[in-house]
Amino acid sequence: MLQKKICILGPTGVGKTSLIKQYVDGIFSEKYLTSIGVKIDKKIIDSTFTPVQLMLWDLEGIDKYCGFNPRYLRGAAAYVIVMDQTRSASFVEAIEVYKEAQKHTDVPAILVINKSDLSPAINWAQNDIENVGSLFNGVFNTSAKTGSQVEDMFTFLAKTIMD
Repeated sequence: MLQKKICILGPTGVGKTSLIKQYVDGIFSEKYLTSIGVKIDKKIIDSTFTPVQLMLWDLEGIDKYCGFNPRYLRGAAAYVIVMDQTRSASFVEAIEVYKEAQKHTDVPAILVINKSDLSPAINWAQNDIENVGSLFNGVFNTSAKTGSQVEDMFTFLAKTIMD
């Protein structure tokens, strides 16, 4: 069985842990618990040729006062940048995290605009999404609460790293 390390990065409170919980366990909790350091979850995906175990590294929230440890990216097959569509500042922070990650690795990156079940803080113009989307291997609007697009995003990610 192949194992692939995936790092989940983004500002504090954007729903990184909730996305992983929804994907791995199919659950969502309203309780907010700040992640400290890194937590690793696993999920096996049956691909056409051989099963793949995704090792999902849930990194603590990153903000302008504390960056992330680039050593966490070592050995990653891909990473996911998560932002919260209800907080416009999380978009700027997510792009900063992406730029920092790009200094340390060139593996595929996906942008996740989370909390699609809530009203957005700003109305995204289609060309803004396309401009930002051109930096990433994929862009997904997800809801960790409802599960919308969560499975699709991780399936796309698995296919991207296997190709």
